[in-house]
Amino acid sequence: MKENYFNVGKVVNTHGVRGEVRVISTTDFDERFAPGHTLYFFNDQESEPVVLTVHSHRKHKQFDLLTFEDRYSINDVEWMKGGYLKVAGEDQHSLSDDEFYYHEIIGCDVYLTDDTYIGHVKEILSPGANDVWVIQRHGQRDALIPYIEQIVKQVNVEDKKIIIENMEGLLSE
Repeated sequence: MKENYFNVGKVVNTHGVRGEVRVISTTDFDERFAPGHTLYFFNDQESEPVVLTVHSHRKHKQFDLLTFEDRYSINDVEWMKGGYLKVAGEDQHSLSDDEFYYHEIIGCDVYLTDDTYIGHVKEILSPGANDVWVIQRHGQRDALIPYIEQIVKQVNVEDKKIIIENMEGLLSE
């Protein structure tokens, strides 16, 4: 069976000369970057994931700075720029009933409470206080739906179905 992997960050650059990489995190679980944890690196040049063990982690501005075991110079990590750090599917954390992973929401069909089909979730934005789901609609501009309880009434990731309450101006052109 082929392993599933999920993004936890993108390597955007190196930092200094001692093998540190600058990562834009895409996870809510900072412990993914704790020393000793295993991450899988993917880019266009590697046919198989590169297994990495985190050696050190620290925050710097909006970035996470990581070093990996056996990679202690800039020459050991320069090739990683532009690649993605991922975790194996089996390493995902359990979430509470009202929490979801992005990959569970993206692709779900969206309906109004009266069962009118709206479209499907094609992307999730994280601008600040709450996530915003981008709903691709047929023949119309994408709709932006904030993930708040006044609007999102039901999420069923098994059936890939979401029910929302329409509010004034929410779905207007």
